[in-house]
Amino acid sequence: MNGPATWRARLDQLGREVAKFGAVGALGTLVNFGVSNFLWHATNLQAVRANIIATVIAIAFNYVGFRYFTYRDRDKSGRTRELSLFLAFSAVGLVIENGVLYMAIYGFGWDSSLQRNVFKFVGIGIATLFRFWSYRTWVFKTMPGREAVARAESFLEAGDGRDGREDRRSDIQRTHR
Repeated sequence: MNGPATWRARLDQLGREVAKFGAVGALGTLVNFGVSNFLWHATNLQAVRANIIATVIAIAFNYVGFRYFTYRDRDKSGRTRELSLFLAFSAVGLVIENGVLYMAIYGFGWDSSLQRNVFKFVGIGIATLFRFWSYRTWVFKTMPGREAVARAESFLEAGDGRDGREDRRSDIQRTHR
């Protein structure tokens, strides 16, 4: 089953995943912008420090959204590993986002409220590309497809006196049609 229907199904699934990821990410971005702008205007914290706090709060918000909405159908067996990887990749995203803001403020002197928000947005955009790839590849792993599980089970049940080669050959032939 490698025809156009399979590709269409995969593209549809990816489209739904991107939409869900985007919905959670958009809400997380609103949290991030809201907290950072509040801290920038209501405290004496340096801009990048305030932004780091806002990013950490958004990361916590996003984990809940990704785990229980975007990737709720994914493997849940290794939560400690999942959370560890999520935090590690989120930290890389935090460095990307805040690195862009740091360069704008301290490298180029662009420190007005508008400039901060523009470069915060640019940093979030770059970090989001990295996060999408890393979360779907390493953190929220896909569970094996039903067909793969069925093939594995049939292979294990081939203990009926035959060596199982005929079954494997026919499985391989069906797969490559």
